[in-house]
Amino acid sequence: MRWNWQRRDWPNFSWRHARFVKAEEQFLVGGGVFVGAVKHLGAEDRDQLTVESMSTEALTTSEIEGEILDRASVQSSIRRQLGLGVDRRPVKPAEQGIAEMMVDLHQSFAAPLSDEMLFAWHRMLAADRRDLKDIGRYRRHEDPMQVVSGPLHAPKVHFEAPPSADAPNEMRRFIDWFNRTRPGGAEPLPALTRAGVAHFYFVCIHPFEDGNGRIGRAIAEKALAQSLGRPTLTALAATILAKRKGYYDALERNNTQTEITDWLAWFAATVIEAQRRTIALVEFLIDKTRLLDRLSGLLNARQQKALLRMLREGPEGFAGGLRAIISASQERRPRRRRATWPIWSRRELWFARASGVTPAIALTFR
Repeated sequence: MRWNWQRRDWPNFSWRHARFVKAEEQFLVGGGVFVGAVKHLGAEDRDQLTVESMSTEALTTSEIEGEILDRASVQSSIRRQLGLGVDRRPVKPAEQGIAEMMVDLHQSFAAPLSDEMLFAWHRMLAADRRDLKDIGRYRRHEDPMQVVSGPLHAPKVHFEAPPSADAPNEMRRFIDWFNRTRPGGAEPLPALTRAGVAHFYFVCIHPFEDGNGRIGRAIAEKALAQSLGRPTLTALAATILAKRKGYYDALERNNTQTEITDWLAWFAATVIEAQRRTIALVEFLIDKTRLLDRLSGLLNARQQKALLRMLREGPEGFAGGLRAIISASQERRPRRRRATWPIWSRRELWFARASGVTPAIALTFR
């Protein structure tokens, strides 16, 4: 089989530009909606949005590769690095490393891509790895770099990357392309197109001994942020994780050719979906504030503390949601005075139901 990097036209990728015009416009409009929505958030909610988005990306980009990390530790590390508070929670190297990479990506999105930046990200990801020989540098082993699955006696090769000896030259060409196609660069590309090509191009080179998928998704996030002129906080990895098989299938379908319309179509649709998830999180925070205003004076101290605890966890809440709070509270205090409940707006009713609350249950608050 001839891989794409073995073709004479490598790495001159091609695609049907007209197919992505509407998606590119939709992404830019969504970026404006996101900025407008964030303006309605207070400082505390903006911080929560940043930490929640970054920690979710850190966890899910790791889970795509089969690594399950501790959410509380990742969030604690991110909050520390952003100066949003310090706790004494011990953080393992894996959680610390991915958190450091996400914060660096967030803070340096506008900076040009470089070998040094990629090496730093790799050192963060591989801080606790004793099985890797090349940490913070491109791979140098002589064995083929292959993506395989199946039993050891009969593995299936899904892709073979360029030889290690070629990795430095391939990366010099990639980094030059990435910086040349940025907004204001010599050959700027639209946001979704550039991010999709960048991710695909990087993972085809597969320059590191490990961590290529996570760094490749970070590069895609960097490209999207540069196109919008601000950190996107887009739930890209979380959305990819939800359809991980489709992600790997799309990469594999395109790794023998340089015409990548099929890959870009999958990627563009995924980014649009991820952007919607992020906007939904912002709407959650706005609706949370409105709901708390409506509940003002109706909750006792214990109920308010429990509700705030759930809302801090984001749209998913914690196990059992608000129903568990109410149920436990009713068991402890079976006799209750019912309160007069204000009229619920359509948006507040949607929020309440999404959080596991119905007006009938909410009537038990006082």
